[in-house]
Amino acid sequence: MADIREFQEFREMANEIIARDGNVDTKRFFALDHSVYKNGTTIDTKTKEMLGLVASMVLRCDDCINYHIIRCKEEGTKKEEFYEIFNIALIVGGSIVIPHFRRAVVFLEKLENIK
Repeated sequence: MADIREFQEFREMANEIIARDGNVDTKRFFALDHSVYKNGTTIDTKTKEMLGLVASMVLRCDDCINYHIIRCKEEGTKKEEFYEIFNIALIVGGSIVIPHFRRAVVFLEKLENIK
């Protein structure tokens, strides 16, 4: 549970430094990243976060996986849905995704135990 708080605190602290010191291009990218996950005309935020989680698993970015697990959970994603998401990532990414799948389920378990 501490590692979840540490992850969130580190991410927030690092984002504050980037927002303070980053150049205009960096700030535009971060703004676009934030904006793209908002409800759209045809795709809602929950679905976009699920897509982000699949992409993060296939790209093998543990920080991104953790972030999207948190966001999916905040958007109401259920455990059964997470396993469907994980299976899509596994099919798209192949067996190289398995270590990230393992870490994702452990992170999800920890997250579910603190709420």
